[in-house]
Amino acid sequence: MDMASIEEVIQGRRSIGKVKEDAVPKELLERIIEAATWAPNHFGSQPWKFVVMTGQGRRVLGQAYADVAAEKLGDLPEAELSDKLEKAVAQAFRAPAVIAAICSPSDDARAVAIEELAAAHAAVQNLLLSAHANGLGAVWRTGEPAYHPKMKSAFGLAEEEQIVGLIYVGYPDMAIPVGKRVPAAEKTVWLES
Repeated sequence: MDMASIEEVIQGRRSIGKVKEDAVPKELLERIIEAATWAPNHFGSQPWKFVVMTGQGRRVLGQAYADVAAEKLGDLPEAELSDKLEKAVAQAFRAPAVIAAICSPSDDARAVAIEELAAAHAAVQNLLLSAHANGLGAVWRTGEPAYHPKMKSAFGLAEEEQIVGLIYVGYPDMAIPVGKRVPAAEKTVWLES
């Protein structure tokens, strides 16, 4: 593969929500996670960890989705409840690999919580860019279930830890959408002497 410039990788990356069922090699998943760990972080705190789910390992996430959904479903007839819970579990199987990115704050007294979160988010961006550069499609999902206490419990997270992204990864099975951005000049203010 030709090495693209960093700008080409950044501008070419898109959220790819439809991927093939083909397994992604462990070595490739390890490579994109390694890229994630090179994100900037204050005081070298490295406030992240990752849980990689493939095969039936995705059931942990699926069951967590179902547990969160069950709270809101109330007293539905058994057949309808069962159908909705199966659909919740199925969300975890939309890609052959799902990576839970977790902010695991440092105990360094100099660390600031919002900066630890920012570093974990930067790690997710590195992971997404590396996935794209390596021919993978990925989408960063969150939403209310990702932040629910039942999701934290499913992953055995400590009180101070939180999921910052559920990254679904696979080989693209859709056309890559055209990107649209407001020109940077319209979002930039220059303060000059």
